[in-house]
Amino acid sequence: MRDETSQGRTRRAFAKYGGTVALGGLLAGCAGGGAETDSSGSNGSDAGDDGSDGSSTAASDADGGYTASISPTGEVTFESPPETVFTRLTHHAGMAFALGRSDGLTAMHAPDYYDGLWNQFVERLPGVSLDWSGLYSSWQPDKEKLYELDSDVHLADPAWITRQDAWSREDVDEIAERVAPWFGNSLSDRHQEPTGEWADGYQYYGLWEQFEIVAEAFRERERYEALAAVREDLLATIDDGLPPESERPTAIMVAAADIEEIYAYTLSNPGFLTSHTRPLGPRDAFGGSVESGTVVDFETILEADPDVILYLGGFEPGTDMAGRRAAFEDDPVGSQVTAVENDRVHPQGARYQGPILNLFQLEMTAKQLYPEAFGEWPRYEEGPYPEIPEEERLFDRQRVADVVNGNL
Repeated sequence: MRDETSQGRTRRAFAKYGGTVALGGLLAGCAGGGAETDSSGSNGSDAGDDGSDGSSTAASDADGGYTASISPTGEVTFESPPETVFTRLTHHAGMAFALGRSDGLTAMHAPDYYDGLWNQFVERLPGVSLDWSGLYSSWQPDKEKLYELDSDVHLADPAWITRQDAWSREDVDEIAERVAPWFGNSLSDRHQEPTGEWADGYQYYGLWEQFEIVAEAFRERERYEALAAVREDLLATIDDGLPPESERPTAIMVAAADIEEIYAYTLSNPGFLTSHTRPLGPRDAFGGSVESGTVVDFETILEADPDVILYLGGFEPGTDMAGRRAAFEDDPVGSQVTAVENDRVHPQGARYQGPILNLFQLEMTAKQLYPEAFGEWPRYEEGPYPEIPEEERLFDRQRVADVVNGNL
């Protein structure tokens, strides 16, 4: 596929990156086929996530194509909306799903794992289906495989891709020219520092701010606005119900495939990994002394003594939440933790979340932290996201399902 002409150009013409002609493929039509900051607002939501600053733009060209822009790629020209989509991380896969492109995914990280996890939530969206099983696992993508997949867009961050030993900037540019452009941002996860030539002008986005930009690239503005309205209503409900900061519980988030090695994660630092906990403003039981990914033991957790423990990955079908709780309850140290004594060890889904999972996790975490304000969270042990009585739901499932299915 690399040498369809004597010049080695493919069926896709050049795209424009950053306002200059550079290596990057125009999408399949040729074949016929604002920075986030740690918001100080009342709900702590991602700055710019409502798109009100106009930082997300897509302009039409005279020849019928259109452009969209995202950091670090810059401006990209599309001839037609992409149908097949390469992703690496699940916040991008979740965006494609929300925009009705789930069936067009060609790759993602740990597809079978995340297919099982995501479907625990999709179960509660009437008439919506998701099947990511068997896709190419792209955690360490192979360049030749990207040629084979021949996706219409690579919804992934080239600044992260080039962190892989097998990838150089020249490799990234080659794929952009000969297959399809890159259009994604991942270092916004926790405001990681870009390296090398990507460091100049790299912009951080909130989850929904980036979702708006991706929606522009897919020509799905209406879908984005409909889902953003659901989120705005949900955040307004949360704002109205939040108690004063001094009355909020202390909390920690942990994950452990083996209870002998427990990893702790932060709840309110900048970045889209905390887009479901930061708006709820729980008090960090560790007091800022523990960074994400730090290994902690029962003694460290007891010293922090959180009121609530959020257990990351607790919704994964293979996770035994009853067994995880029992590991705390049966340990002479872990059993003394306030959250364990009060049966407030609750499951979480994933930090690399798309917009749909973010809605569920905002609702879920609100109930786990503030049951008096938002209704009790059911004691979960296994199976899909609990069936919350309609009058106790914090967002409209049917509306979200309609948007995903294109019934706007």
